[in-house]
Amino acid sequence: MQHSLDRVGIRQATAVDASRLGKLLALLFAQEVDFKPDTRRQLRALRLILSQPNIGHIYCATKGNSVIGMVSILFTVSTAEGGRAAWLEDMVVHPDWRGRKIGGQLLHEAINRVRAAGCTRITLLTDSTNRAAIQFYEQAGFIRSGMIPLRLHL
Repeated sequence: MQHSLDRVGIRQATAVDASRLGKLLALLFAQEVDFKPDTRRQLRALRLILSQPNIGHIYCATKGNSVIGMVSILFTVSTAEGGRAAWLEDMVVHPDWRGRKIGGQLLHEAINRVRAAGCTRITLLTDSTNRAAIQFYEQAGFIRSGMIPLRLHL
């Protein structure tokens, strides 16, 4: 799909954006190995983050009135780092807008905001088979960890 070259905006998301962000998460979870889209759950989590900035922040890429990408950051405390740290929880750009450096703009904004919030580390998970995502994050300075994720669903 062709789009004009007008500038894409990056801004902090608000509660008004929740349903549009939920649609982006449905796209993300449809391609991830460990997760499945569940609109009700995703909207509940989005509203929780958006209403409590101490939990995290969501930044969105916009074109006109459309939300075309998003990145969510969650805050925690790292005993290893001795202070605040962050999780990059979700990152997705609508397929029609990929390949235009929008993901890089979102990631750059998230990194700057996390640094300004006093965090000393950002951690993320991506599918081990998603070579494009791994390359994208490594080019942004992320390094592979020797640790492996384990989950217990409750």
